[in-house]
Amino acid sequence: MSIIDDVKQKTDIVEVISQYVTLKKSGRNFSAPCPFHSERNPSFFVYPEGQSWHCFGACNTGGDVLSFVMKKENMDFGEALRHLAARAGIEVPTRVQPDTRKDEKDRIFQINSAAALYFHNLLLNSPGAENARKYLEKRGLNEKTVSDFQLGFALNSWEGLKEHLEREYTEREILEDGLLVESDDGRTHDRFRNRLIFTICDNRGRITGFGARVLDDSLPKYVNSPQTLVFDKSGTLYGINLAAQAIRQKNQAVLVEGYMDVITAHQNGITNVVASMGTAVTERQVNDLKKLTKNILLALDADTAGEEAMLRCVGYENSLDIELKVVILPEGQDPDNVIREDTGKWYALLDKALPVMDFIFTVVGNDLDLTRASDKQEAVEHIGPHVVAIPNPVRRAHYVQKLARLVGTDERTIEATLRVKKVTPVSAKSKRGQPVRFSRSPQILWSRPIEEQFLALLLKHPEFKERSAGVPAEYLENSENREIFVAWQQSPDEEALKEKLDEILLDYLDILSSKNILATKVNERYNEYVLRLKEDHLRSLARKGETVKTAGEFPGEKDIELTDNLREIFNIRARREGGKGDRK
Repeated sequence: MSIIDDVKQKTDIVEVISQYVTLKKSGRNFSAPCPFHSERNPSFFVYPEGQSWHCFGACNTGGDVLSFVMKKENMDFGEALRHLAARAGIEVPTRVQPDTRKDEKDRIFQINSAAALYFHNLLLNSPGAENARKYLEKRGLNEKTVSDFQLGFALNSWEGLKEHLEREYTEREILEDGLLVESDDGRTHDRFRNRLIFTICDNRGRITGFGARVLDDSLPKYVNSPQTLVFDKSGTLYGINLAAQAIRQKNQAVLVEGYMDVITAHQNGITNVVASMGTAVTERQVNDLKKLTKNILLALDADTAGEEAMLRCVGYENSLDIELKVVILPEGQDPDNVIREDTGKWYALLDKALPVMDFIFTVVGNDLDLTRASDKQEAVEHIGPHVVAIPNPVRRAHYVQKLARLVGTDERTIEATLRVKKVTPVSAKSKRGQPVRFSRSPQILWSRPIEEQFLALLLKHPEFKERSAGVPAEYLENSENREIFVAWQQSPDEEALKEKLDEILLDYLDILSSKNILATKVNERYNEYVLRLKEDHLRSLARKGETVKTAGEFPGEKDIELTDNLREIFNIRARREGGKGDRK
């Protein structure tokens, strides 16, 4: 999850806006006099489900929580994000300028290498690491595996590593590398104590950080290096240095959760396995794997957290143009258990992996009673947004058919439902009795694949700059996408664009720039993206307008304007598809 998604996920738009204006409950939403202009009747509405706002009065604009703070506080994007991050208790990392970065990175890599060697020698030789050696023996790990993965042990000492490293490095350097922790009185001590150490490397084999596990029942069970100049958990794949070659050769990557899942797999000859180091699989991690293969299998633990993580990943398939499948593990088991028990069983599970969209159908189908009308409606509300987001018309039609079969209706009804009411995912109960929080999933709620595809196309084809001048920024709902779009229009080249953007957007810009865009039919694709953006924008306004009309506060001319715009879109599509022309 990016820092932008993290801030949005931990920020409630109702709480933020209520600090500036008194909100009145209006059905499932809230209304108020617009905080941006004087008015007698409320035309300003806040929509908790979509975490958005819109003014139907003089402003005639809307957006997300970031755009509200930017407008109300007269802040730029970076200022607004940092303001909300501070409010949510989230630390925003600083991006160091490239000309000073290399030397600092090299120094951190050196410190990490020295620390890894120190930890590894302790594991092999120290009497204090006897329990750790017994633990690894019990898990079936051999000497070669321990060496290949540079496993180590941190003694139950406050300053063992500190004293060792200070022979060559300063206390400040070790602290900035995250290997030390500074207390309130300014004194420092080792971050990792009495823990098994997992050495984390990048794809070039350079040590970026460490993970550490307790061997008893104390908490927290796992501790990782903090974010540093070379370590960012959201962009790290454990084992990638040892798995990259096999992933290329097999044209397939298996993404698991934990360190031991990867280590056990590799020891058993299954070397195309890497870990996300936890349940949260990020777009950066998937995008890095995409550079090696487009065939990615998710084999997360068979529990509610793993299920939710796999559901969140569906957006990556569309935005990154990959084939994403889900490995269904036996309930209560993880890859480590399955592989140690029977590697043949593991390969059989891989062969039966479901496309991620089919996995969503399975989860929803298992959780609901599809003999009931209300549950059929709920199934469409859960699955519909994922179907709508599929850019390929053939795949989209396939899943429209499948959704129609699932709920026992015809395709026309499903298409009409998705077209007229662009459904928003809501919470459901999983088969394990825990909530599957569709509504708070960052990739469902925050990601806008069509916006990302549009921006990726523009970044690769600057010749569209003049034509894009006629595209309103409001067509892009996410503030970060609007920010990049406007900056791109105003920048003569990529370097100027990077200089114009806040540093916090540069990683996201890199992700957009790396997306695959087919070189054929670029003009047609541009026109389709603009049309879809306009359609999505107008339908969003229409849905929001229905809320206002229910309250009797929607201006008649606005209703007519929306109807005319939607008719225009229908006519364009009808003419393109050989339809009968204008409808009155």
